[in-house]
Amino acid sequence: MVNIEVCANSLESALAAQKGGAIRVELCDNLSEGGTTPSYAQIALAKEILSIKVYPIIRPRGGDFLYTNLEFNLMKTDIKTCKALNCDGVVIGILKADGSIDKERCAELIELASPMPVTFHRAFDMSNNLETSLEDIISLGCERILTSGGESSAINGADRIAKLIKLAAGRIIIMPGAGINTNNITELIKTTGALEFHASAKYPVKSTMIFKNPKLNMGSTADEFSYDLTDANTVKMLIELANIPY
Repeated sequence: MVNIEVCANSLESALAAQKGGAIRVELCDNLSEGGTTPSYAQIALAKEILSIKVYPIIRPRGGDFLYTNLEFNLMKTDIKTCKALNCDGVVIGILKADGSIDKERCAELIELASPMPVTFHRAFDMSNNLETSLEDIISLGCERILTSGGESSAINGADRIAKLIKLAAGRIIIMPGAGINTNNITELIKTTGALEFHASAKYPVKSTMIFKNPKLNMGSTADEFSYDLTDANTVKMLIELANIPY
């Protein structure tokens, strides 16, 4: 059975993911920045309403994965919050300035999160050596790694992902993510042999505002009068395609 984790940018998206058959959501905010930690309310209500697993991302801002002491303290506090809300796991990733995995800080977060399992996110793809980073993350005790194989999308990094899965040899789950859709998931499965995939399955929702001020935006280069939500039917289709015998 190939399973789908959905990168859910809101509680509404998380509900759609559950309806579509996802086994887990990576709950986050600001997908345009690669995902940041969602609000307390989003996490609390997700745990109250959802029956599938909820893994909030622990990332205080967009940009790189080199954090100040203040940002690191924010991450620790967010993990404590997730633990208090009985989250099923968390998603982390910290690098050093040289691009290596910050094992010391990651170890501190993992210990703080225990007994919640930990996924290492695509900070892995920004590291200076994927094979070395794989061994570092395995030694830390993470449950899985989310990766595009160091490329802009999982389909572009499919061959590298396949190699990482072989190197992991069952010691950790390698979960492809980035740009996964109904057009490429079958090819990705054939190439990588992965059993878990990560997708947002999102679509744009147009605003129902009648009045629209054309003279400004609120800091986004995108359309101010639309937003993205996960589509339950797309999630369902991804799961069906992923589990067709070939």
